[in-house]
Amino acid sequence: MSDTTMYQVVVNDEEQHALWPARTAPPAGWRVAGFRGSEEECTAHVDRVWPDIRPLSLRRRLAERADGTAPAAAPADSPAVGG
Repeated sequence: MSDTTMYQVVVNDEEQHALWPARTAPPAGWRVAGFRGSEEECTAHVDRVWPDIRPLSLRRRLAERADGTAPAAAPADSPAVGG
């Protein structure tokens, strides 16, 4: 028996992508990205449009560090300043 379920690609505020059944609304915090198809087609689409799977906030933080616009956080095992 073949899967005839239609899916839609959904995206959250961190630009993370997921597949969701097209017949239902996406869960809270997710929005429809505008692509529908079979599971295979949707997976291929996500692979094309989401090459860097890190969350948006992490990508921004790393870019700021690379640009020198944000201080690097101290390692978790560093002693507290003034302590």
